Amino acid sequence: MQPLHFDVLIIGSGLAGFTLALNLAKTQKVALVTKKGLHDSSSAWAQGGIAAVLSIEDTPDAHIQDTLIAGGGLCNEAMTRYIVENGPDAVRWLIAQGVDFTRDAHNETGYHLTREGGHSVRRIIHSEDATGKVIQHTLDKQIASHPNIVVLEQHIAIDLITSAKLTHGDQKDNRCHGAYVLDIHAGKVRTIAASNTILATGGAGKVYLYTTNPDVATGDGIAMGWRAGCRVANMEFIQFHPTCLYHPHAKSFLISEAVRGEGGVLKLPSGERFMPWHDARAELAPRDIVARAIDFEMKKRGLDCVYLDISHQPADFLTQHFPTIYKRCLKLGIDITREPIPVVPAAHYTCGGIVTDHRGRTDLDNLYAVGETAHTGLHGANRLASNSLLECLVIGLSAVEDILTREPAPERPLPGWDESRVTDADEEVVISHNWDELRRFMWSYVGIVRTNKRLQRALHRINLLRGEIHEYYSNFRVTSDLLELRNLVCTSDLIVRSAMCRQESRGLHYSRDYPDTLSQAENTILHR
Repeated sequence: MQPLHFDVLIIGSGLAGFTLALNLAKTQKVALVTKKGLHDSSSAWAQGGIAAVLSIEDTPDAHIQDTLIAGGGLCNEAMTRYIVENGPDAVRWLIAQGVDFTRDAHNETGYHLTREGGHSVRRIIHSEDATGKVIQHTLDKQIASHPNIVVLEQHIAIDLITSAKLTHGDQKDNRCHGAYVLDIHAGKVRTIAASNTILATGGAGKVYLYTTNPDVATGDGIAMGWRAGCRVANMEFIQFHPTCLYHPHAKSFLISEAVRGEGGVLKLPSGERFMPWHDARAELAPRDIVARAIDFEMKKRGLDCVYLDISHQPADFLTQHFPTIYKRCLKLGIDITREPIPVVPAAHYTCGGIVTDHRGRTDLDNLYAVGETAHTGLHGANRLASNSLLECLVIGLSAVEDILTREPAPERPLPGWDESRVTDADEEVVISHNWDELRRFMWSYVGIVRTNKRLQRALHRINLLRGEIHEYYSNFRVTSDLLELRNLVCTSDLIVRSAMCRQESRGLHYSRDYPDTLSQAENTILHR
């Protein structure tokens, strides 16, 4: 297939990718690659909202302080200030695009602001309990109709094309020149050349057996950036959302943090409330504390789940504020206006990722990483609720400024994808078996509570899987399932090795072998 040429290649179709595409397409030719459809991203699944200082009762310093406290001493304070102070303008950009946030005539902002765990005031602007979905549907209409944006659905990136892959000229410029991308339907690999490439593929929740993430969250961008030579940081900090709906017919359905923010309480099957035993902030404690508390009570008592009860609030209040949750639960026979919701913790957010600066720049020239794929230093050891969409917006807009002010890189001929020595696989069932094995041992050994022995067991199994995948990848034609498994194993390896480096308990990383928190906070940075 002939190479495709663009000014900008964006890999990923969440809020970060959309923000970059719409702003860059004003003057540049943009390709947006997505594994499934435009709607399929973690951003679209975000229920809560966006944390931003919009009310006169709030201040940037208060938002910064809440973020630093939740981050367990590992937030980059300068980066946190940059993102928080630029947050209101970023939200106003979304409003200008037509995003319909929930209104409140009694609030001076004109919008309803809710409060979530770890926040000292109400500062979460939202669209009922389906904020991500509303934002995505508003922006994707513009994406799909924009003359300067080519959307490549059902395409999955394989690897970045760096100077090291070129067979001619100066290979010392440490640049990214584009990517090899598999057209899933055609079964063919495209070579896409671009002056600038952005990794915006989201996180790696599908590493774990139980997750609130969509199926596309397989750590693709993190793995590709790592293989290309980028540093990664703080991969041990995987946020487990405390309240995922526990029901055999409810796959990955999240019960928003805002339910607790609006008065929901966690209870044992007996009806007894337990969070005050674990933290003075009770249900409004940061997510890592709430998730560990639930995990502790479940294991101590042999429970399959605990219960989140907000039935004491008026029924019309619940149907107005949480229509998506109300309808989904009711469909499964749970009336949240009358009874509690069964919940369990589930892998939710990857706080670490590819190391970037405030412009989204990585270690490779002309390669950017934005959103959950990246590590900016905002989240530290634990992400404060609703800071993720904020980061997507602010760093996305900042990366746009950087790209537009840089001279276009000289274009080079790129080698095509070579599959002359590969054949079609005869036993693809191996991939699904390996995928299932990986997710189960990651859940068992590298979950909410960890030990040295568990981490060693996980690493041993990862090494075995890596060998099998390398053999498979070297001899058979690439498929989307194989590529995702390859990325999941790579990302799992980064999580485990980062966890083994941290000989303390901090934020989202809790080790029984090192239960204390060290006085000096340091980031875990891995180099190729």
